[in-house]
Amino acid sequence: MKMLVKILLGIVALIALLLVVALFIKKEYTIQREITINRPGGEVFDYIKHLKNQDNFSKWVMTDPGMKKDFKGTDGTVGFVYAWDSENKNAGKGEQEIIKVDEGKSIDIEVRFEKPFAGIAHTPFTTESISPTQTKVLWGMEGKNPYPMNLMNVFMGNMLGKDLETSLKTLKGILERS
Repeated sequence: MKMLVKILLGIVALIALLLVVALFIKKEYTIQREITINRPGGEVFDYIKHLKNQDNFSKWVMTDPGMKKDFKGTDGTVGFVYAWDSENKNAGKGEQEIIKVDEGKSIDIEVRFEKPFAGIAHTPFTTESISPTQTKVLWGMEGKNPYPMNLMNVFMGNMLGKDLETSLKTLKGILERS
């Protein structure tokens, strides 16, 4: 019985420690990755502004090729919504909406997650022509996690950053083949 009490006290102490640590961790997170694609800026932007093209390069979308998808509006324009629902917990359920387009330069997407956790993130894409045949693409994710979920922010930069890098490499491969 004494051993059980010690184990329970240890668990309570660990939880208390994590809750104290969470007090000192920022609630906001920002992750950004970039890649250079050997294609003209206009071609790159015209591809990434269409959210349906994420089916071909986004690691998260490719997690479950059989997920249910629903689309509202005109892809590539403000107000277009791409909703998904998957039984795969790594894909989850939610929707993304184009909220701003600066033609040829940037697209701002609001992602609203429902499962496995509720949350809102902004995932901007920006393109910058380096030369007539090279384009730098930046893809980011910014959001906020309330206390004590902000503990996840310690790990998100690494985890989500790797997924962004994988997706951008796939995007590069697609666009440089065409």
